[in-house]
Amino acid sequence: MDKSKNPLPPLPAVRVFEAAARLGSFSRAAEELAMTQAAVSYQIRQLEDRAGQPLFLRQPRGVALTAAGRRLHQHAAQALDLLRQGWAELRGAGGEELVISTITSFAAFILGPRLGLFQVAHPGITTRVDVNPRVADLLAGEASVAIRVGRGNWPGLTADLLIRASYTPLLTPALMEKFGPVTEPADLLRVPLVDAGDPAWAMWFRAAGVEPPKQAEQHSLGTQMMEVQAALAGHGACLMTPAYARDLISSGALVQPFDLVTEDDISVWLVCPEARRDAPAIAAFRNWLLEEVKDLAAQ
Repeated sequence: MDKSKNPLPPLPAVRVFEAAARLGSFSRAAEELAMTQAAVSYQIRQLEDRAGQPLFLRQPRGVALTAAGRRLHQHAAQALDLLRQGWAELRGAGGEELVISTITSFAAFILGPRLGLFQVAHPGITTRVDVNPRVADLLAGEASVAIRVGRGNWPGLTADLLIRASYTPLLTPALMEKFGPVTEPADLLRVPLVDAGDPAWAMWFRAAGVEPPKQAEQHSLGTQMMEVQAALAGHGACLMTPAYARDLISSGALVQPFDLVTEDDISVWLVCPEARRDAPAIAAFRNWLLEEVKDLAAQ
């Protein structure tokens, strides 16, 4: 193949295009690249002239990619990621930093105990975990990947199912002995419940054929991490995703008295920008994490 017949576009313009496409704004791209907005617009026009078609739709607030722009952005993002990785390796530096935005429970029960294995397998990738209830804007580059709870339909993002949202009661052996025997679901009505006002409790009891208790409490601990800590302290039975509780159950710290597990219509997903899904660091992390949770996701 004669590469001279397929010349590369001007690389400075590609760099500007990728930033503007990722951020959805010429002005934000200018800020990131320390350029003027006029310079960004000029580079984009140069690229569109070379392409012979528009790459952006100019809108009152920001810009949106055309179909051609979306195709080019996917390739441009991957190419720049590969170039960054290759340059870092050439200079003897660590690879691209992988910023992982995650929810607390997944970080505590799944990611924290396993991330060291990824770091050993990929010593050239620097990882940073951001545990934050605020949803990171991946398209704006606030993180490389994210662990999110939802239905998997986020525009511009690729979503891989990690764990289906499901719940079952857990409690300590001491609490079970104190309020036991706990052999039937109705026996849990005698046991204090952590976050008793959580609708998931009513869902589980009804699935078990038991009328849920009427609860006046409306307070919430907010995360399964907090709820399981309350359960471990003996304050009551908690509802927990079995995949998160595997180690606690196997160690005997908590008991799962019933096989019944109820499912919610939301799940836990690994998400990343569609245009960067094949970037070396992101692809390595996706492949590793999906393999790690393969058995858990099937539960």
